[in-house]
Amino acid sequence: MATNNGYPMDLQPQKNAIHPVPPYSQGPAIPGHGQVPMMPVPQRPEGCPPGLEYLTQIDQLLVKQKVELAEVILGWETNNKYMVKNSMGQQVFYAAEENDCCNRQFCGPMRSFVIHVQDNLGQEVMTLTRPLKCGSCCCPCCLQELEIQSPPGNPIGYVIQNWHPFIPKFTVQNEKREAVLKIVGPFCSCKCCSDVNFDVLSMDESATVGRISKQWTGMVREAFTDADNFGISFPMDLDVKIKAVLFGACFLIDFMFFEHSK
Repeated sequence: MATNNGYPMDLQPQKNAIHPVPPYSQGPAIPGHGQVPMMPVPQRPEGCPPGLEYLTQIDQLLVKQKVELAEVILGWETNNKYMVKNSMGQQVFYAAEENDCCNRQFCGPMRSFVIHVQDNLGQEVMTLTRPLKCGSCCCPCCLQELEIQSPPGNPIGYVIQNWHPFIPKFTVQNEKREAVLKIVGPFCSCKCCSDVNFDVLSMDESATVGRISKQWTGMVREAFTDADNFGISFPMDLDVKIKAVLFGACFLIDFMFFEHSK
């Protein structure tokens, strides 16, 4: 992988069951019919895991969580579902959580999960796995982590929480568990009417490489749902596997800091 310092960029922007692609992602967009346009499939470079060729062509992703009526009306936690788009509004991936009812209701945002990520052809291209860990900052021996596999069954990277009493900190590791980047969040993740930014930094934290932003979605949606929108930015020439790991880090951050009951 190339050096992590000095990337020019705009900073703002277990189970292997495969879930069916939702109806709104079937076929190309038809003007006037409300379908989401699909990102064209680029040529896959040598050494790129199947399905991750989309990431070679982009430097920003928008992750939009679907609002579930059962959660809004009944407060009943359901499996999360996400649409992933590029900066042009084209769908790149569809992600769906796989979990059981007891885990969702009793463990809440600290639950373990498996998230299946599909491309626009319905093929599972990534699997994100979070084991059940203690959620207390007083337990530095049992911190949060996430494993990213692509294709499913083949680990390509990890996101590891670093212990700190006040500030959210994570280390991004490659498939050899070598540390390549840091993620540092704000002292307070609760902000009204503004985005919450988690900066992606070089290992010495001297250079900003990218950003994961929890985007403000409006007073009503923030108050009555836990469906969040995230923007992810990274250098265009960043290793495609590390791009996928940063994409996975977005989901871990969502569950840890924003997936709370309304």
